[in-house]
Amino acid sequence: MTDKQNKGEWWRGAVIYQIYPRSFADSNGDGVGDLPGIIDRLPYIASLGVDAIWISPFFKSPMKDFGYDVSDYCDVDPLFGQLADFDRLVAEAHRLGLKVMIDQVLSHCADQHPWFRQSRQSRDNERADWFVWADPKPDGSPPNNWLSVFGGSAWQWEARRRQYYLHNFLASQPDLNFHHPAVQDAMLDTIRFWLERGVDGFRFDACNFHFHDVRLRNNPPAKVADSKTVSAENPYGLQAHKYDKSQPENLAFLRRVRALLDQYGAASVGEVGDDHSLKTMAEYTSGGDKLHMAYSFNLLTTDYSAGYIRQQVEELEDQLKKTGRRLGGAGWGCWSIGNHDSRRVMSRWGKGETDPAMAKMLLAMSASLRGSLCIYQGEELALTEAEIPFEQLQDPYGITFWPEFKGRDGCRTPMPWQAKAAHGGFSSGEPWLPVPAEHLAQAVDGQEPKSESVLNFYRHFLNWRREQPVLRLGDIRFIDAAEPLLVFERRHQGRRWLCAFNLGRAPLRLTLPADCRGGRLLEGHGLGGATLQPDQLEFAPYGGALVEL
Repeated sequence: MTDKQNKGEWWRGAVIYQIYPRSFADSNGDGVGDLPGIIDRLPYIASLGVDAIWISPFFKSPMKDFGYDVSDYCDVDPLFGQLADFDRLVAEAHRLGLKVMIDQVLSHCADQHPWFRQSRQSRDNERADWFVWADPKPDGSPPNNWLSVFGGSAWQWEARRRQYYLHNFLASQPDLNFHHPAVQDAMLDTIRFWLERGVDGFRFDACNFHFHDVRLRNNPPAKVADSKTVSAENPYGLQAHKYDKSQPENLAFLRRVRALLDQYGAASVGEVGDDHSLKTMAEYTSGGDKLHMAYSFNLLTTDYSAGYIRQQVEELEDQLKKTGRRLGGAGWGCWSIGNHDSRRVMSRWGKGETDPAMAKMLLAMSASLRGSLCIYQGEELALTEAEIPFEQLQDPYGITFWPEFKGRDGCRTPMPWQAKAAHGGFSSGEPWLPVPAEHLAQAVDGQEPKSESVLNFYRHFLNWRREQPVLRLGDIRFIDAAEPLLVFERRHQGRRWLCAFNLGRAPLRLTLPADCRGGRLLEGHGLGGATLQPDQLEFAPYGGALVEL
């Protein structure tokens, strides 16, 4: 156990495995994954060498956005099981040494939530101000130019109140009014409910959307269109989101969240989708009194080069140090190259590449950066993005922007557990999304017997990494190298490692700087594809090396 872990900071440098419950494992044959299915597969997850699981929403929901529209924050949707199933899940995960983080959607709820049903009835009921209501302009149009992430205006007319309500996502996901103290208290109570049931932490969805500008000022045009948070087809990226999110009042609320988490020793990771996401990540994690970690969409884009990855990491490190000096303690980042909202990395960065060496290198590279790491289910199998025909689409985001943007269904298809079983062993019934034929060739049961498989590399590397404080906690410094080589140092308590990765499909040679010579290749991690000479490293396609100096 490392020095920081001795202080209970298990999250620092941790690897977190994201489970999208609809698509992970179905125990009852209804075609939708559930909590008992997750319980059955916990030994598999533990074998990967990860520290924690993050479970996407399983709360009661009308499922317009597949659980990210919550109608009851304190109960399990019958589609996924019961509260007793969740309690069993926590107990079994803890028995296996896994921490449990759950996905809390605080900024908005479902329009079927009792709070909103009451609020929309009149302007003078008990919860009339629990949501963001505004009068129309004199011509009847919405109060300002704010846009929804999912397309169109962020305002929806409600005839009963003769007002508009704000929805940053679907119209069926009204935004809560965090300027109202009772709303903050109610949301903290929902967090406390799950803390009392033994969860170890939370992933806070859209955590910079909690507050809005009370004057409802128009957003100005973006100087540079945002292509990281949304696709290029989405007009949302054409605005500078100065007033509809990332408001200064959010910092005080996050301090209240942290104070509650600290009572239970729980951790947090926030999702930050912002025009200046790295700066916001630093603000939200620095000072030791807000979020523990945060991640952005910056490595979830189509941008793929050593220079781009270096730029993102260096900029975050700079923001963390700068903000930390101002707030009394640097924050902590969390990296993700894949999740339930982005095309699978082997298609997005690999552009059709099927070489297992690339999948292995991407894990080793991302797990060697400074920060914690989120891994999305199926990455350990090197799954590619599924092609879903329009008539089988489920995602409202994709349906709106089809065909230029096909939505998020392609990364949400069921896990392939057994190559020759019906539906890949995910379910005995027809699954909610199809299992692609090409995924069956990468199924778990086909990879497990092969020592050289991507799955077994994940297991080997991550179990080895758990015992390496240099990678979990060390500082980072990048070294100049020509594309597509990404080279950096990690240092911790007198130890110094060189980490070098060939992000391309051609062999390469790196002449080592004078102060990086005389080292030895580290062993035990399973990463190959590099040969160390006295003054240089030679890389195979997608090769990588970890060298102790």
